[in-house]
Amino acid sequence: MDKDSSDLDLLLSMGFEKHRAEIAVSETSGLQGAIDWLEQNQEKSLEEITVQATSDETDPSVEPAPLAAGEVPRSLVCNECGKKFRSQEQAQFHATKTEHVDFAESTEEVNPLTKKDLDELREKLKQKKLADQKAAELEARQADAKRAMYRKTAEQARDELEKKEMTKLMKGKQKEKQDEIVARTRVRARLAADKAERQRKIENEKAEREGRAPASETVHLQSTSSLGVSTSKPASAYTETRLRLQTPGGSISKSFAAETTLFEVASALIEEGVEVKSFTQNFPKKVFDGVDFGQTLRELGLVPSALLIVR
Repeated sequence: MDKDSSDLDLLLSMGFEKHRAEIAVSETSGLQGAIDWLEQNQEKSLEEITVQATSDETDPSVEPAPLAAGEVPRSLVCNECGKKFRSQEQAQFHATKTEHVDFAESTEEVNPLTKKDLDELREKLKQKKLADQKAAELEARQADAKRAMYRKTAEQARDELEKKEMTKLMKGKQKEKQDEIVARTRVRARLAADKAERQRKIENEKAEREGRAPASETVHLQSTSSLGVSTSKPASAYTETRLRLQTPGGSISKSFAAETTLFEVASALIEEGVEVKSFTQNFPKKVFDGVDFGQTLRELGLVPSALLIVR
């Protein structure tokens, strides 16, 4: 089936009168052009349309003579596509456009459209335009909805990825910080031990010169005396601290290096979904806010253990 025949079938299925649809297809190129042509010529009678079509098919600048009086109505039919033509000029023009050569005479008379037919055509054309418009609007809304859903999904995926990357980065930095604190604490402890050893040697040498017992032996004797008094371990000797953190959702116990800053403690709570603005210590009564977040737990006197209320 060629394109002209397909366009004609579509026009007929839309309710257009066959002869007018045939002229529209022969006068234009494409389905939309034929529909526009029918709309533009819907007020004209079939006679006027036929005369206009005949004029266009022969010489657009020369208007053909009207039908002679008493001329018997007839038509020609193209056996290759089924189109009917009122005059030989129309058939010749069709043959020139389509290269169809198989024509035959037909006794079928092409009747003009009545006013009722025209009204029905207008209404059908109007309804078709409305239906096409609604379909286009629906398609546009569906396309917008799909684009919006795609954007939302893409944004959620991007946010989730950024969150995971940030969490991974924070954990990596926190581990590096913890390792650095532990290493620094070990170095400090080693330096303190070396210093204490040097001081002990100096005191022992001085005691030997003065003919008295070394200071280390005196301390040992005092610690093992019958009094049974033992000296508690100083806070400076601890490398870790145990914090009990009272949050709105319950109590959390965590161990941190003594050189951990209060900011890092807050960050660890935030990662667990706890909002932190400040910490409060009941005894002795003290509030640690953003100004104190840069200090270590040792500097704040929170070693070897402490109870903090999270605000």
